[in-house]
Amino acid sequence: MGLSSGCQTVRSDPTKATRQYPFWLKQAETLPAQVLPEGESMIIVNTTTRTFENVDIWLNERYLQHVDRIGAGENKTLAMADFWDIRGEGPNPGGLFRYYQPTPIRLVQIQTDATSPLLGLQTVLTELETR
Repeated sequence: MGLSSGCQTVRSDPTKATRQYPFWLKQAETLPAQVLPEGESMIIVNTTTRTFENVDIWLNERYLQHVDRIGAGENKTLAMADFWDIRGEGPNPGGLFRYYQPTPIRLVQIQTDATSPLLGLQTVLTELETR
């Protein structure tokens, strides 16, 4: 763990570094699927009839987690601790015994391949995200 300005803890592991967020890909649509914060995880509620396989989930245009499958109608739980950025830094998960403010879940997108537009998901904002 490293320290940043303001003495906030930053989760860091350079061996977990991922690639850069694909700013050149625009978001095509927002799916009728929701993302709910749940302690140290987020839950993707895929209310669509589409199954997504071998996709990348982007959090806040920074953090990445690869997901093998999100089935149609499935609730998929993703640990916040499994998201990493290009520098090997991760978001701060929530949870009962946390010592720092959790990273707000503001924007979640699915990347299906290297060239297709991103697919947005509807985030359910908590009190923390509305500040």
